[in-house]
Amino acid sequence: MLTNEAILCYDKGVAKKGGTAIVLSFSPLTLVRGGWLFFVGKIERRMIMLADQQILRIPGPSPIPPSVQRAMSQPMIGHRGQNTSELLRRIAPKLKKIFGTSQEIAIITASGTAGLEAAVVNVVKPCDVVLVIVTGAFGDRFTSICKAYNISYQRIDIEWGKALDPDAIKSYVQEHPEIKAIFSTYCETSTGVLNPIKELSEAVRQVSEALIVVDGVSCVGGVETKMDDWGIDVMVTGSQKALMLPAGLNFVAASARAWDVIEHNDQPRFYLDLKRYRDNLLKDTTPFTPALSLLFGLEQALNLIDEEGLDEVYKRHTLMMEMTRGAFHALEIPLLTSDSDGSPTVTAVKPDDFDAEEFRKVLKQEFGLSIAGGQGHLTGKVVRIGHMGYCSPADVLQIIGMVEIGLVLIGKEIVLGKGTAAAQKIYLNQGVLK
Repeated sequence: MLTNEAILCYDKGVAKKGGTAIVLSFSPLTLVRGGWLFFVGKIERRMIMLADQQILRIPGPSPIPPSVQRAMSQPMIGHRGQNTSELLRRIAPKLKKIFGTSQEIAIITASGTAGLEAAVVNVVKPCDVVLVIVTGAFGDRFTSICKAYNISYQRIDIEWGKALDPDAIKSYVQEHPEIKAIFSTYCETSTGVLNPIKELSEAVRQVSEALIVVDGVSCVGGVETKMDDWGIDVMVTGSQKALMLPAGLNFVAASARAWDVIEHNDQPRFYLDLKRYRDNLLKDTTPFTPALSLLFGLEQALNLIDEEGLDEVYKRHTLMMEMTRGAFHALEIPLLTSDSDGSPTVTAVKPDDFDAEEFRKVLKQEFGLSIAGGQGHLTGKVVRIGHMGYCSPADVLQIIGMVEIGLVLIGKEIVLGKGTAAAQKIYLNQGVLK
């Protein structure tokens, strides 16, 4: 709450205190409703900040734990030596646990998109027809890869912000028996939707032998993933999201059914040939030079996940989602997705009475807080907040506090603290150990 002195300073147009210069252009402030301060109009500020302080809350890359940073700074070792083989042997079982599979998981030095491309070129034969379920920008990326390889594809477009309907996909596949593979995102990063992948696989299995290929880049490690139990044939993720590493590694796991297709597929590929990675992993090595520093960090990130426990990791991500969504509900600011479709790793906000890009700009200038904007036709219409990986309920409370100030600074009328209080109540009801 501002003091009377502070309000008088505001009325004069300029206030200076604690390294902050405030320049004002707004309609008068009003004190209403039991002492709550409502702000009307726009406040232009120039904040003197710590130059190197940056708060990263985009849906990837995500912050990196200090212990992972330290691990990545270890002295380099030979990539064909015994130390590297031992490192790969230690990593493998913990990585398989996160994927929920007994199969070998290819570790490819490249971005997440390379993993998506690897999935396409390894499981799709030249004459195959595939189905791409597009629920956002990254679902559409599968179609771009198919186009590049002249692969025949059909697509089902889902309204951005909504999850796929497994029964609708089942009906479509039943009507199109020529479909050999189905591509979908798990978490659609561009919209904050978590698609029901388990239910999709169960529904498709009733009518088709088509392979189920899933982009799990922005959620594996943050939400439950059980490849083998759910009947997922290929799962892809990247290092820079819930796995708490810099970008530069992607991980591709394939089922026994998928390996049977891969081994008999004459689709051209070289660096992305999954057979090379599997055959080398069986010998505790890699087909090409790995990003060893990232592997050092990966081992430590997996250790952190193991220490916390996977179930607790999933609970933490769900709690952060509920706190974030609850805060915006309390502030009466619309979200792009329904509560039932929302992802535990990213929340998309769709404002209807303020400028999304101006809001992002103010948060960056004021606090060094980076949140993401919209993609595709949602550019300039949504903001996306990442809460994955190295992120806790304490971070969410910090973010919501900054969000509320940012809203005030762009002239949005709110009750300061209402969103924070809502998030606090959710934490107290669900997040405190009994």
